[in-house]
Amino acid sequence: MMKGVSFFVTVAILALASSLASAYDPSPLQDFCVAINDIKSGVFVNGKFCKDPAMVSANDFFFSGLNIPGNTGNKVGSNVTLVNVDKLAGLNTLGISLARLDFAPYGLNPPHTHPRGTELLVVIEGTLLVGFVTSNPNKLFTKVLNKGDVFVFPIGLIHFQFNIGETAALAFAGLSSQNPGVITIANAVFGSVPPINPDVLIKAFQLDKNVVEYLQKAFTPN
Repeated sequence: MMKGVSFFVTVAILALASSLASAYDPSPLQDFCVAINDIKSGVFVNGKFCKDPAMVSANDFFFSGLNIPGNTGNKVGSNVTLVNVDKLAGLNTLGISLARLDFAPYGLNPPHTHPRGTELLVVIEGTLLVGFVTSNPNKLFTKVLNKGDVFVFPIGLIHFQFNIGETAALAFAGLSSQNPGVITIANAVFGSVPPINPDVLIKAFQLDKNVVEYLQKAFTPN
């Protein structure tokens, strides 16, 4: 009898340990989520609050407009139209989003990262030079893509897309998060608000103080 009880207790403990070992925190869906004790003053959760299923309609899963080219009349000559959970509520908890990328001739989607999502890109029109850089020791993987080609950018790694053709280019990208986020490297480093201490940037990039001040002025939002 005691052997039977001991065996049952052992199995129960192993089962509990297994369930604890397989449990994990969900991936964050925003840059941070500071804990509070008073839920009445909480405004953000890891994701969105859910709509009553009885009130859901087909429009909650629908978005229109990706047939419209984005405005590439800017300094970098590119435009990204992102369809994430903020624009398509039905994406909530599904772990996916979509983007349209338009490029003027020689337009660039500057080096950037998506802290919460892997990106899978397909070229629809034009020719793109794409690439990503690994974590230290910073190896570059790069490829020229033509119509119909596909390239994947692993989560969190710095990557870019550059139209090397004389005509406009178009691509679509799927991202493995309802809110992948984006950090454009130059804007983050030289255009943060408030600005990073110039001495930090001078030493980090081995640049002259005048160059750092020029770059901070160029990238700081108006």
